[in-house]
Amino acid sequence: MNFIEDLRWRGALKQVTDEQGLLDAMAKGQIGAYVGVDPTASSIHIGNLIPLMVLKRFQMAGHKAVIVIGGGTGAIGDPSGKKSERQLLSLEQLNANVAAFKKQFEKLFGDAEFSIVNNNDWLGRLSLTDFLRDYGKLFSVNEMIKKDIVASRLETGISFTEFTYQILQGIDFLQLWRRENVQLQIGGSDQWGNITSGTGLIHSVESAEAPAFGLTIPLMLNSDGTKFGKSEGNAIFLDEKSTSPYEFYQFWLNQQDADAIKYLKYFTFLSYEEIGELEQQTQENPRARAAQRRLAQEVTKFVHGQSAVDEAERLSAALFNGDVADLTADQIADVFGGVPSFDATAEKVNIVDFLVHAGVEASKRQAREDVANGAITINGEKITNPAFEVDPTGHYDGRFILVRRGKKRYFLGKIN
Repeated sequence: MNFIEDLRWRGALKQVTDEQGLLDAMAKGQIGAYVGVDPTASSIHIGNLIPLMVLKRFQMAGHKAVIVIGGGTGAIGDPSGKKSERQLLSLEQLNANVAAFKKQFEKLFGDAEFSIVNNNDWLGRLSLTDFLRDYGKLFSVNEMIKKDIVASRLETGISFTEFTYQILQGIDFLQLWRRENVQLQIGGSDQWGNITSGTGLIHSVESAEAPAFGLTIPLMLNSDGTKFGKSEGNAIFLDEKSTSPYEFYQFWLNQQDADAIKYLKYFTFLSYEEIGELEQQTQENPRARAAQRRLAQEVTKFVHGQSAVDEAERLSAALFNGDVADLTADQIADVFGGVPSFDATAEKVNIVDFLVHAGVEASKRQAREDVANGAITINGEKITNPAFEVDPTGHYDGRFILVRRGKKRYFLGKIN
């Protein structure tokens, strides 16, 4: 399969301006492709990863990957079909985000032909009169308001600032075409209008025959119709401090069967045959969750490295088996951060009183029965004596006390 055919099979192609022209350009020699990301947060998230995976495949096909960090456009704001204006970031926050993004991109792409540029390097030097004379004259307002990204905002209103964003993105493409031999821009389907503004600008300024192409990716939805990457309203970040590698691994491991196969095609570099085999295993034995496990391993390895996969699987095994006594306080916070929690004092207390106070048991009678029956473990140790005294500071640096009732119900005590 060629580059385009592979994207189609993986469900990663929505539109391309000139399919055959792009394939011909790729066949003639190395060219560049770019993805632009505005630094509107302190970390990129898995939604950003969608076009980056296509860019990575382009790089693996022997071409050059270029990432534009929007130090200039990020100060303006992309309308992106939203109903209201973006909140502008301070220059200090914008620069901090740029630095953080750069480190993450280097980790993902730094093993082959790759460069990172900041569009503030050219947009920041552009005077208002030069902008209007050199570029404004080349864009028709009649055409600009037809773009979906603008048309969706006309009813509620759009500022001139965000209205001009498509011109700025077009300038990016032109600059990269000249500086980096970038002939392809990759983006989400909502970026089609901005991307075609760029190809149109290149054809106007350079030549109608200039090799400049746009490619978009379809909106990715989960099998239930919700937008991919929305986990109970919480974004999954690539930064370890925002989303730990364990949480990142668990996100992929917990995907539905239908989604796991789709995401294996999109977010991994496994072959057609390997994914077909995993799909068959899932159909024959869905309880084994082979596709989900391989998905979690592959994506976590790509983003965080093999050591992060090994650690996530070790923590997963500890959770499943109840072998938690040797975990660190930070690991406890990571693995059990989402379980029911309660406040606890540092003072020693009888196990029965402790369980009732923590809300683990509804009554002292039930607490005594569960303790006597071996249903209660404290910090990984099974307790069977109703006279046992709990020492909340005995484990995990005195920060936590972990209670398990039965085989699966965990409660996390946070020491005041």
